[in-house]
Amino acid sequence: MTVLLILGLLLLGGAVVLLSRALLVPRLRAADTLVQIGHYGFRTPASREHVEGFRGLFDEFAGWLGHFFTEGLHFINAERLQKTIVSAGLRRTTPDMVAGYSVMGAVGLPLLWILLVIAGGGSSAGVVILLTLFFGVAGWVLPGFIVQRKAENRLYRIDHAMPELIDLLVVTVEAGLSLSAALQIAGERLQGPLGEELRIVLQEQRMGLTPVQALENMVGRTPTPAVESFTRAMMQGELLGVSVGQILRSLAIEMRKRRRAQAEQQAQKAPIKMLFPLVFMIFPALFIVILGPALFSIFDALNNR
Repeated sequence: MTVLLILGLLLLGGAVVLLSRALLVPRLRAADTLVQIGHYGFRTPASREHVEGFRGLFDEFAGWLGHFFTEGLHFINAERLQKTIVSAGLRRTTPDMVAGYSVMGAVGLPLLWILLVIAGGGSSAGVVILLTLFFGVAGWVLPGFIVQRKAENRLYRIDHAMPELIDLLVVTVEAGLSLSAALQIAGERLQGPLGEELRIVLQEQRMGLTPVQALENMVGRTPTPAVESFTRAMMQGELLGVSVGQILRSLAIEMRKRRRAQAEQQAQKAPIKMLFPLVFMIFPALFIVILGPALFSIFDALNNR
């Protein structure tokens, strides 16, 4: 029975691979065409297209599946999820894709667990049902959790790099450059998520938006206290004609004080976070090492009586 099950799974996997290959033929042909064009001097990311062919196929399927659940059944708040995706910097991801991957995880992980249980000879019904429900919930929550964590990490990196940006703007503005030129230099020099956001702001200004509108869009993409303070200061400089250098210098001092307060807050939370591993992991090991020999001695003395 187990041999037949394994053989059936292998045949099913081969059928899925062949079907995926058939669906990817147009993508592979396009990749070959781009490679041929690259020989004439027009470089394109054809190899990346070739590598991401399967991923693109899964993304399309997940987007189609997620569209049904977001638009038809309204299981997910697409607007809020879109804001989280933008904050995470996932430019090629849509709420439909995240919802589709959640549905695939909620169905695929329990099925995989059931197949493993069947191949392993079975288990108790209660454990199988509980773990099936657990894997279903975990598969549903995991894609959204990953996107949320990426958004939080990216916003933290932007908040942490903001004082360096302001220092660079202070130096360039006080050297005689305009604010737009200072932002241009900062966008070229800075790396990471903050540099990406600055380059998006500059690109939006080239496309016709005013500096105030571009900065407002930046706040919408990265809603952090540091970005909001920076944008508010820039708007005051643009609209009221106030000295931008002095505003930025005061803002840098304020942000460093805020960073120090956050560091102190994290330091105060450290003893509480250390309490749980200390009680549940370190103390039991110490008790076993210290009291174990004494307990054995006591048991031996009682048995000898």
